[in-house]
Amino acid sequence: MEKQFQGKVAIVTGGSFGIGRTTAIAFAKRGAKVVISDWVEDSETLNLINSFNGEATFVKCDVSKPEDVKAMIDKTISLYGRLDYAFNNAGIEGATASTQDCSESNWEKTIGINLKGVWLCMKYEIPHMMKQGKGAIVNNASVAGLVGFPGLPAYVAAKHGVLGLTKNAALENAKSGVRVNAVCPGVIKTPMVDRLTGQNKEVEKQFESMEPIGRMGQPEEVAEAVIWLCSDSASFVTGIAMAVDGGWVAQ
Repeated sequence: MEKQFQGKVAIVTGGSFGIGRTTAIAFAKRGAKVVISDWVEDSETLNLINSFNGEATFVKCDVSKPEDVKAMIDKTISLYGRLDYAFNNAGIEGATASTQDCSESNWEKTIGINLKGVWLCMKYEIPHMMKQGKGAIVNNASVAGLVGFPGLPAYVAAKHGVLGLTKNAALENAKSGVRVNAVCPGVIKTPMVDRLTGQNKEVEKQFESMEPIGRMGQPEEVAEAVIWLCSDSASFVTGIAMAVDGGWVAQ
């Protein structure tokens, strides 16, 4: 595989599982030094990267806490001296409930991680990228940032907010060399979706039937979109919400 990111440094939040783990591995396979961040200390992603002699570091971080995010960025700069790419991926689905039944605690936690967390990450990432005169950020939104998803009001509100925040940051930094985009995954076979389906085969089939392509997506398919958005091949792309959704929002 071409080492297109040799000498570069990438941060992946929510990197212990699912799309985050797969994207961290994709960056490392292309030569980037990767800072894996999560609030769950899991060595599996590190072990997988080490298995092909990639370079990675784990930093425990709750992205809803500014002191954690600042410490994560500071450690990245201290270790590697630069920051080229960031995949702000950390997120939770929150509790399932209607808008009127959504608890205040669920609202605050979901918004805190899924929206405030993305803002905090960009708040501390962008200044370092601006100093370099170049950088690329990809925020993980969702098809639920493009359309409604009954039963997940806090999640849907947060993911719509991520897209607004992405566009705003993209415009603010359009002339600085820092590009900001978002990916909007559909139903991807990850631990989060497994929690939503309970790994019940009949429920999984219902989710698959919602996808025009007729199946769930794989984390690797989202990772490839993130890699492209960070690459020089996407040098004229900023402020977009890229649906990686098997045709979901085209319906």
